[in-house]
Amino acid sequence: MTQDGSLPGPGRTDTVGTAEQASGTVHPGPSRPDADELVQLIDPAGVRHPHGHYDRLVADVDGPALQRLYEDMVVVRRIDAEATALQRQGELALWPPLLGQEAAQIGSGRALRSDDFVFSSYRENAVAYCRGVDLADILRVWRGNASSGWDPYTINMATPQVIIGAQTLHATGYAMGILNDGADAVAVAYFGDGATSQGDVNEAMVFAASYQAPVVFFCQNNHWAISEPVGLQAHVPIARRAPGFGIPSVRVDGNDVLACLAVTREALARARSGGGPTFIEAVTYRMGPHTTADDPTRYRDANELEDWAARDPLARLATLLDSLGLLEADYTDSVRAKADAVAAELREGCLSMPEPAPSDVFKHVYSSPNSWLDRQQDHYERYLASFAQAPQEGPR
Repeated sequence: MTQDGSLPGPGRTDTVGTAEQASGTVHPGPSRPDADELVQLIDPAGVRHPHGHYDRLVADVDGPALQRLYEDMVVVRRIDAEATALQRQGELALWPPLLGQEAAQIGSGRALRSDDFVFSSYRENAVAYCRGVDLADILRVWRGNASSGWDPYTINMATPQVIIGAQTLHATGYAMGILNDGADAVAVAYFGDGATSQGDVNEAMVFAASYQAPVVFFCQNNHWAISEPVGLQAHVPIARRAPGFGIPSVRVDGNDVLACLAVTREALARARSGGGPTFIEAVTYRMGPHTTADDPTRYRDANELEDWAARDPLARLATLLDSLGLLEADYTDSVRAKADAVAAELREGCLSMPEPAPSDVFKHVYSSPNSWLDRQQDHYERYLASFAQAPQEGPR
Protein backbone atom coordinates (compact mmCIF):
# COMPACT_ATOMS: atom_id res chain seq x y z
CA MET A 1 0.00 0.00 0.00
CA THR A 2 1.36 3.43 -0.90
CA GLN A 3 1.79 6.30 1.54
CA ASP A 4 -1.44 7.96 0.46
CA GLY A 5 -3.37 4.81 1.35
CA SER A 6 -3.97 3.55 -2.17
CA LEU A 7 -3.29 -0.04 -3.14
CA PRO A 8 -0.36 -0.94 -5.39
CA GLY A 9 -1.41 -1.28 -9.00
CA PRO A 10 -0.61 -4.20 -11.31
CA GLY A 11 3.10 -4.80 -11.67
CA ARG A 12 4.01 -2.77 -8.58
CA THR A 13 6.46 -4.31 -6.10
CA ASP A 14 5.82 -2.13 -3.04
CA THR A 15 6.87 -3.95 0.12
CA VAL A 16 4.34 -4.23 2.91
CA GLY A 17 4.47 -5.44 6.48
CA THR A 18 2.85 -8.53 7.90
CA ALA A 19 -0.58 -8.50 9.49
CA GLU A 20 0.98 -8.75 12.95
CA GLN A 21 3.26 -5.77 12.27
CA ALA A 22 0.35 -3.80 10.91
CA SER A 23 -1.67 -4.40 14.06
CA GLY A 24 0.85 -2.78 16.36
CA THR A 25 0.10 -2.03 20.00
CA VAL A 26 -3.08 -0.14 20.80
CA HIS A 27 -3.29 1.24 24.30
CA PRO A 28 -6.55 1.77 26.16
CA GLY A 29 -8.20 5.14 25.85
CA PRO A 30 -11.50 6.94 25.38
CA SER A 31 -13.50 6.56 22.20
CA ARG A 32 -12.66 9.12 19.54
CA PRO A 33 -15.05 12.09 19.13
CA ASP A 34 -16.12 10.77 15.73
CA ALA A 35 -17.14 7.37 17.14
CA ASP A 36 -20.65 7.67 15.66
CA GLU A 37 -19.23 7.89 12.14
CA LEU A 38 -18.82 4.71 10.11
CA VAL A 39 -15.26 3.64 9.44
CA GLN A 40 -15.17 3.07 5.69
CA LEU A 41 -12.17 2.31 3.48
CA ILE A 42 -14.01 1.05 0.38
CA ASP A 43 -17.22 2.86 -0.48
CA PRO A 44 -20.28 1.27 -2.17
CA ALA A 45 -18.97 2.41 -5.57
CA GLY A 46 -15.79 0.40 -5.03
CA VAL A 47 -13.54 3.41 -4.46
CA ARG A 48 -10.68 3.05 -1.95
CA HIS A 49 -10.48 6.02 0.42
CA PRO A 50 -7.38 6.69 2.53
CA HIS A 51 -7.88 6.89 6.30
CA GLY A 52 -5.42 8.61 8.63
CA HIS A 53 -5.99 6.19 11.49
CA TYR A 54 -6.82 2.81 9.95
CA ASP A 55 -4.61 2.61 6.85
CA ARG A 56 -1.62 1.45 8.90
CA LEU A 57 -3.69 -1.43 10.24
CA VAL A 58 -4.18 -2.85 6.74
CA ALA A 59 -0.83 -1.82 5.29
CA ASP A 60 -0.09 -5.47 4.45
CA VAL A 61 -3.28 -5.92 2.41
CA ASP A 62 -2.01 -5.70 -1.15
CA GLY A 63 -3.79 -6.69 -4.35
CA PRO A 64 -3.41 -10.48 -3.92
CA ALA A 65 -4.62 -10.21 -0.33
CA LEU A 66 -7.72 -8.36 -1.54
CA GLN A 67 -8.25 -11.11 -4.08
CA ARG A 68 -8.16 -13.70 -1.30
CA LEU A 69 -10.75 -11.75 0.69
CA TYR A 70 -12.96 -11.58 -2.39
CA GLU A 71 -12.61 -15.32 -2.95
CA ASP A 72 -13.59 -15.95 0.67
CA MET A 73 -16.75 -13.90 0.28
CA VAL A 74 -17.72 -15.54 -3.02
CA VAL A 75 -17.20 -19.00 -1.53
CA VAL A 76 -19.21 -18.36 1.64
CA ARG A 77 -22.04 -16.82 -0.38
CA ARG A 78 -22.07 -20.00 -2.43
CA ILE A 79 -22.08 -22.11 0.75
CA ASP A 80 -25.03 -20.08 1.98
CA ALA A 81 -26.95 -20.51 -1.29
CA GLU A 82 -26.29 -24.26 -1.37
CA ALA A 83 -27.38 -24.72 2.25
CA THR A 84 -30.56 -22.74 1.57
CA ALA A 85 -31.27 -24.97 -1.43
CA LEU A 86 -30.68 -28.08 0.68
CA GLN A 87 -33.22 -26.85 3.20
CA ARG A 88 -35.78 -26.10 0.50
CA GLN A 89 -35.25 -29.61 -0.84
CA GLY A 90 -35.98 -31.15 2.57
CA GLU A 91 -32.40 -32.13 3.38
CA LEU A 92 -32.06 -29.63 6.25
CA ALA A 93 -34.66 -28.80 8.86
CA LEU A 94 -33.64 -25.12 9.03
CA TRP A 95 -30.92 -22.74 7.86
CA PRO A 96 -29.97 -19.21 8.99
CA PRO A 97 -28.78 -17.31 5.87
CA LEU A 98 -25.93 -14.81 6.08
CA LEU A 99 -26.53 -13.22 2.66
CA GLY A 100 -25.28 -9.62 2.78
CA GLN A 101 -23.13 -10.08 5.89
CA GLU A 102 -20.11 -11.70 4.21
CA ALA A 103 -17.78 -8.70 4.60
CA ALA A 104 -18.38 -8.32 8.34
CA GLN A 105 -17.69 -11.99 8.99
CA ILE A 106 -14.79 -12.52 6.60
CA GLY A 107 -13.08 -9.23 7.50
CA SER A 108 -13.21 -9.93 11.21
CA GLY A 109 -12.63 -13.67 10.88
CA ARG A 110 -9.43 -13.24 8.87
CA ALA A 111 -8.04 -10.87 11.54
CA LEU A 112 -7.97 -13.62 14.18
CA ARG A 113 -5.03 -15.71 15.29
CA SER A 114 -5.37 -19.47 15.57
CA ASP A 115 -5.17 -19.31 19.39
CA ASP A 116 -8.00 -16.77 19.67
CA PHE A 117 -11.33 -18.33 20.65
CA VAL A 118 -14.61 -17.55 18.90
CA PHE A 119 -18.06 -17.65 20.51
CA SER A 120 -20.70 -17.16 17.85
CA SER A 121 -24.43 -17.13 17.28
CA TYR A 122 -26.05 -19.36 14.67
CA ARG A 123 -25.38 -17.09 11.66
CA GLU A 124 -21.58 -16.89 11.67
CA ASN A 125 -20.99 -19.63 9.12
CA ALA A 126 -18.46 -17.47 7.27
CA VAL A 127 -16.43 -17.17 10.48
CA ALA A 128 -16.65 -20.96 10.84
CA TYR A 129 -15.28 -21.24 7.29
CA CYS A 130 -12.36 -18.97 8.26
CA ARG A 131 -11.66 -21.14 11.30
CA GLY A 132 -11.47 -24.26 9.16
CA VAL A 133 -14.66 -26.03 10.21
CA ASP A 134 -15.31 -29.11 8.08
CA LEU A 135 -18.06 -28.24 5.61
CA ALA A 136 -20.31 -31.14 6.60
CA ASP A 137 -19.96 -30.15 10.26
CA ILE A 138 -21.51 -26.76 9.48
CA LEU A 139 -24.71 -28.57 8.47
CA ARG A 140 -24.77 -31.36 11.05
CA VAL A 141 -27.00 -29.60 13.57
CA TRP A 142 -29.33 -28.16 10.94
CA ARG A 143 -29.86 -31.65 9.50
CA GLY A 144 -30.81 -32.89 12.96
CA ASN A 145 -27.92 -35.33 12.81
CA ALA A 146 -26.14 -34.29 16.01
CA SER A 147 -26.54 -31.96 18.96
CA SER A 148 -23.37 -30.07 18.01
CA GLY A 149 -21.33 -29.76 14.87
CA TRP A 150 -17.67 -29.99 15.80
CA ASP A 151 -15.08 -30.26 18.57
CA PRO A 152 -14.56 -26.63 19.68
CA TYR A 153 -10.98 -27.20 20.81
CA THR A 154 -9.72 -28.41 17.42
CA ILE A 155 -10.41 -25.02 15.80
CA ASN A 156 -10.88 -22.72 18.83
CA MET A 157 -14.49 -21.94 18.01
CA ALA A 158 -17.45 -22.90 20.15
CA THR A 159 -20.41 -24.51 18.47
CA PRO A 160 -23.16 -22.00 17.55
CA GLN A 161 -25.26 -20.59 20.38
CA VAL A 162 -28.99 -20.39 19.68
CA ILE A 163 -29.92 -18.73 22.99
CA ILE A 164 -29.71 -15.07 22.04
CA GLY A 165 -26.70 -13.31 23.54
CA ALA A 166 -25.62 -16.11 25.88
CA GLN A 167 -22.30 -16.50 24.07
CA THR A 168 -21.15 -13.05 25.24
CA LEU A 169 -20.98 -14.36 28.81
CA HIS A 170 -19.11 -17.44 27.64
CA ALA A 171 -16.60 -15.26 25.77
CA THR A 172 -16.07 -12.98 28.74
CA GLY A 173 -15.55 -15.92 31.08
CA TYR A 174 -13.06 -17.44 28.65
CA ALA A 175 -11.25 -14.09 28.39
CA MET A 176 -10.98 -13.91 32.18
CA GLY A 177 -9.37 -17.35 32.01
CA ILE A 178 -6.88 -16.02 29.46
CA LEU A 179 -5.95 -13.30 31.95
CA ASN A 180 -5.54 -15.90 34.68
CA ASP A 181 -3.23 -17.93 32.42
CA GLY A 182 -1.15 -14.90 31.48
CA ALA A 183 -1.65 -15.53 27.75
CA ASP A 184 -2.21 -12.97 25.01
CA ALA A 185 -5.02 -14.72 23.11
CA VAL A 186 -8.37 -12.99 22.72
CA ALA A 187 -11.98 -14.17 22.98
CA VAL A 188 -14.38 -12.84 20.35
CA ALA A 189 -18.17 -12.84 20.75
CA TYR A 190 -20.38 -12.46 17.68
CA PHE A 191 -24.02 -11.43 18.06
CA GLY A 192 -26.73 -9.46 16.31
CA ASP A 193 -28.34 -6.12 17.08
CA GLY A 194 -31.32 -7.82 18.71
CA ALA A 195 -29.05 -9.46 21.29
CA THR A 196 -28.05 -6.09 22.73
CA SER A 197 -31.43 -5.91 24.47
CA GLN A 198 -30.66 -9.14 26.32
CA GLY A 199 -29.44 -9.00 29.89
CA ASP A 200 -26.65 -11.46 29.12
CA VAL A 201 -24.92 -9.02 26.77
CA ASN A 202 -25.03 -6.19 29.26
CA GLU A 203 -23.87 -8.42 32.12
CA ALA A 204 -21.00 -9.63 29.96
CA MET A 205 -19.88 -6.05 29.32
CA VAL A 206 -19.98 -5.29 33.06
CA PHE A 207 -17.63 -8.18 33.81
CA ALA A 208 -15.43 -7.49 30.78
CA ALA A 209 -14.94 -3.87 31.80
CA SER A 210 -14.48 -4.64 35.48
CA TYR A 211 -11.74 -7.19 34.83
CA GLN A 212 -10.39 -5.56 31.65
CA ALA A 213 -10.82 -8.91 29.98
CA PRO A 214 -9.31 -9.46 26.52
CA VAL A 215 -12.61 -9.86 24.70
CA VAL A 216 -13.99 -8.29 21.51
CA PHE A 217 -17.75 -7.83 21.27
CA PHE A 218 -18.57 -7.94 17.55
CA CYS A 219 -22.15 -6.85 16.93
CA GLN A 220 -23.48 -7.31 13.41
CA ASN A 221 -26.22 -4.74 13.19
CA ASN A 222 -28.16 -6.22 10.27
CA HIS A 223 -31.14 -3.94 10.98
CA TRP A 224 -33.67 -6.65 11.78
CA ALA A 225 -34.10 -8.65 15.00
CA ILE A 226 -36.29 -11.24 13.28
CA SER A 227 -39.28 -9.03 12.33
CA GLU A 228 -38.52 -5.95 14.45
CA PRO A 229 -36.40 -3.09 13.06
CA VAL A 230 -33.32 -2.03 14.99
CA GLY A 231 -34.78 1.47 15.52
CA LEU A 232 -37.43 0.02 17.81
CA GLN A 233 -34.89 -0.93 20.48
CA ALA A 234 -32.02 1.44 19.67
CA HIS A 235 -32.83 5.13 19.22
CA VAL A 236 -29.10 5.96 19.07
CA PRO A 237 -26.24 3.98 17.50
CA ILE A 238 -25.73 0.69 19.33
CA ALA A 239 -22.01 1.41 19.68
CA ARG A 240 -22.84 4.24 22.11
CA ARG A 241 -23.92 1.73 24.74
CA ALA A 242 -20.48 0.26 25.36
CA PRO A 243 -18.73 3.45 26.61
CA GLY A 244 -21.30 3.54 29.41
CA PHE A 245 -19.68 0.35 30.67
CA GLY A 246 -16.19 1.80 30.18
CA ILE A 247 -15.56 -0.08 26.92
CA PRO A 248 -14.19 1.71 23.82
CA SER A 249 -16.42 1.28 20.79
CA VAL A 250 -16.31 1.82 17.06
CA ARG A 251 -18.87 1.76 14.23
CA VAL A 252 -17.74 0.29 10.94
CA ASP A 253 -19.29 -0.16 7.53
CA GLY A 254 -20.10 -3.85 7.83
CA ASN A 255 -20.25 -4.22 4.04
CA ASP A 256 -16.63 -3.06 3.71
CA VAL A 257 -14.39 -6.10 4.24
CA LEU A 258 -11.21 -4.03 4.47
CA ALA A 259 -12.63 -1.70 7.13
CA CYS A 260 -13.93 -4.68 9.13
CA LEU A 261 -10.47 -6.23 9.00
CA ALA A 262 -8.88 -2.97 10.18
CA VAL A 263 -11.13 -2.28 13.17
CA THR A 264 -10.97 -5.92 14.31
CA ARG A 265 -7.17 -5.86 14.16
CA GLU A 266 -7.19 -2.73 16.29
CA ALA A 267 -9.51 -4.30 18.86
CA LEU A 268 -7.40 -7.46 19.00
CA ALA A 269 -4.21 -5.46 19.43
CA ARG A 270 -5.80 -3.47 22.25
CA ALA A 271 -6.82 -6.66 24.03
CA ARG A 272 -3.40 -8.29 23.60
CA SER A 273 -1.59 -5.23 24.97
CA GLY A 274 -3.65 -5.10 28.18
CA GLY A 275 -6.18 -2.53 26.97
CA GLY A 276 -9.21 -4.67 27.76
CA PRO A 277 -12.39 -5.15 25.75
CA THR A 278 -13.66 -3.37 22.63
CA PHE A 279 -17.18 -3.16 21.20
CA ILE A 280 -17.51 -3.16 17.40
CA GLU A 281 -20.79 -2.32 15.70
CA ALA A 282 -20.62 -3.53 12.10
CA VAL A 283 -23.49 -1.84 10.27
CA THR A 284 -24.68 -4.27 7.62
CA TYR A 285 -27.95 -5.70 6.34
CA ARG A 286 -29.65 -9.09 6.31
CA MET A 287 -30.59 -9.50 2.66
CA GLY A 288 -32.43 -12.78 3.19
CA PRO A 289 -34.83 -14.11 5.81
CA HIS A 290 -33.97 -14.47 9.49
CA THR A 291 -34.06 -18.21 8.88
CA THR A 292 -35.61 -20.30 6.14
CA ALA A 293 -38.75 -20.48 8.32
CA ASP A 294 -39.19 -16.71 8.01
CA ASP A 295 -40.91 -14.62 5.33
CA PRO A 296 -39.36 -11.12 5.40
CA THR A 297 -41.79 -9.81 2.77
CA ARG A 298 -44.41 -9.68 5.51
CA TYR A 299 -42.57 -7.01 7.49
CA ARG A 300 -39.88 -5.46 5.27
CA ASP A 301 -40.26 -2.84 2.56
CA ALA A 302 -38.93 -4.00 -0.80
CA ASN A 303 -37.48 -0.51 -1.38
CA GLU A 304 -35.27 -0.93 1.68
CA LEU A 305 -33.94 -4.19 0.33
CA GLU A 306 -33.23 -2.53 -3.02
CA ASP A 307 -31.33 0.30 -1.34
CA TRP A 308 -29.09 -2.11 0.54
CA ALA A 309 -28.55 -4.29 -2.52
CA ALA A 310 -26.72 -1.29 -4.00
CA ARG A 311 -24.23 -1.58 -1.11
CA ASP A 312 -23.50 -5.26 -1.73
CA PRO A 313 -20.16 -6.22 -0.11
CA LEU A 314 -19.06 -8.48 -2.97
CA ALA A 315 -19.92 -6.00 -5.72
CA ARG A 316 -17.94 -3.15 -4.18
CA LEU A 317 -14.79 -5.23 -3.74
CA ALA A 318 -15.16 -6.62 -7.26
CA THR A 319 -15.33 -3.05 -8.58
CA LEU A 320 -12.17 -2.11 -6.68
CA LEU A 321 -10.34 -5.18 -7.97
CA ASP A 322 -11.45 -4.38 -11.50
CA SER A 323 -10.12 -0.83 -11.20
CA LEU A 324 -6.75 -2.30 -10.15
CA GLY A 325 -6.69 -4.74 -13.06
CA LEU A 326 -7.12 -7.67 -10.67
CA LEU A 327 -10.43 -9.03 -11.92
CA GLU A 328 -9.23 -10.82 -15.02
CA ALA A 329 -11.22 -13.73 -16.47
CA ASP A 330 -8.68 -16.35 -15.33
CA TYR A 331 -9.00 -15.15 -11.74
CA THR A 332 -12.81 -14.95 -11.73
CA ASP A 333 -13.03 -18.39 -13.37
CA SER A 334 -10.82 -19.88 -10.65
CA VAL A 335 -12.89 -18.24 -7.92
CA ARG A 336 -16.11 -19.55 -9.45
CA ALA A 337 -14.61 -23.02 -9.76
CA LYS A 338 -13.53 -22.94 -6.12
CA ALA A 339 -17.02 -21.91 -5.04
CA ASP A 340 -18.63 -24.66 -7.11
CA ALA A 341 -16.24 -27.27 -5.70
CA VAL A 342 -16.94 -26.19 -2.14
CA ALA A 343 -20.69 -26.28 -2.78
CA ALA A 344 -20.42 -29.78 -4.24
CA GLU A 345 -18.41 -30.91 -1.22
CA LEU A 346 -20.98 -29.37 1.10
CA ARG A 347 -23.89 -31.13 -0.65
CA GLU A 348 -22.09 -34.48 -0.73
CA GLY A 349 -21.19 -34.16 2.94
CA CYS A 350 -24.81 -33.46 3.79
CA LEU A 351 -26.37 -36.25 1.73
CA SER A 352 -23.81 -38.87 2.78
CA MET A 353 -24.01 -38.06 6.48
CA PRO A 354 -24.68 -41.32 8.37
CA GLU A 355 -27.79 -41.43 10.49
CA PRO A 356 -27.00 -41.42 14.22
CA ALA A 357 -27.79 -44.50 16.28
CA PRO A 358 -30.71 -44.09 18.72
CA SER A 359 -28.37 -44.46 21.69
CA ASP A 360 -26.18 -41.58 20.45
CA VAL A 361 -28.54 -39.25 22.27
CA PHE A 362 -26.72 -40.24 25.48
CA LYS A 363 -23.30 -39.21 24.16
CA HIS A 364 -21.63 -36.03 25.38
CA VAL A 365 -24.28 -35.32 28.03
CA TYR A 366 -21.61 -35.40 30.73
CA SER A 367 -17.84 -35.05 30.45
CA SER A 368 -17.25 -38.19 32.52
CA PRO A 369 -19.14 -41.50 33.01
CA ASN A 370 -22.32 -41.21 35.05
CA SER A 371 -24.11 -44.20 36.54
CA TRP A 372 -27.47 -42.45 36.46
CA LEU A 373 -27.17 -41.80 32.72
CA ASP A 374 -25.75 -45.30 32.10
CA ARG A 375 -28.83 -46.79 33.72
CA GLN A 376 -31.12 -44.71 31.49
CA GLN A 377 -29.21 -45.81 28.41
CA ASP A 378 -29.44 -49.46 29.45
CA HIS A 379 -33.20 -49.19 29.94
CA TYR A 380 -33.62 -47.46 26.59
CA GLU A 381 -31.55 -50.03 24.70
CA ARG A 382 -33.49 -52.91 26.26
CA TYR A 383 -36.72 -51.13 25.29
CA LEU A 384 -35.56 -50.86 21.66
CA ALA A 385 -34.41 -54.49 21.66
CA SER A 386 -37.87 -55.60 22.75
CA PHE A 387 -39.26 -54.66 19.33
CA ALA A 388 -36.87 -57.02 17.58
CA GLN A 389 -37.86 -59.86 19.93
CA ALA A 390 -41.60 -59.36 19.58
CA PRO A 391 -43.38 -61.86 17.27
CA GLN A 392 -44.24 -60.35 13.91
CA GLU A 393 -47.84 -60.50 12.67
CA GLY A 394 -48.33 -62.55 9.52
CA PRO A 395 -50.47 -61.50 6.57
CA ARG A 396 -54.20 -61.34 7.22
